[in-house]
Amino acid sequence: MNKNKSLFFALALALLFSACKRDPKVPNEQEVITTLVYTLTPSGGGTTATFTFRDVDGDGGNSPVLTTTNLQANTTYAGAVVLTNEQASPTEDVTAEISEEEDEHQFFFSSTVTGLSVAYNDRDSNNKPIGLATTLTTTDAGTGQLTIILRHEPDKTAANVSSGDITNAGGATDIEVTFDVTVE
Repeated sequence: MNKNKSLFFALALALLFSACKRDPKVPNEQEVITTLVYTLTPSGGGTTATFTFRDVDGDGGNSPVLTTTNLQANTTYAGAVVLTNEQASPTEDVTAEISEEEDEHQFFFSSTVTGLSVAYNDRDSNNKPIGLATTLTTTDAGTGQLTIILRHEPDKTAANVSSGDITNAGGATDIEVTFDVTVE
């Protein structure tokens, strides 16, 4: 019996040490994003439009501050999304992190404004869209909303995801912002 106890003890000890030697896999944490700025520059010149979401204290606390600029009808805009974390000191440029992890992120744009559409102008190393650079096009005047969603680890190969349809994307939402939009 003593031999069996010794063998059992040695086996248990070996399992314990082998388990302790492994480094646990730490999942990639979602980015902290306090500010999203979507800047739209008209292709033929004119006034730049800026949409800003700012929530420095994060969820809870004070309400986020949203600011918008009216868009012009029948206009094509070059769009650029910039993300920051103002809780960090100094302020962290989250846009750079998204660029570095381009295959793990994708922006999705949806609008209830008739005649407003957004197309991707940037691609990751697998030729899948990212959304930091876009083309926003307006046709008729109108009002509605524009929603911008950043997904972390979406399935970019799923049906219609590359064309901007979030339905099959999966992944986790890093930020979701809805702006009121007026096209005049």
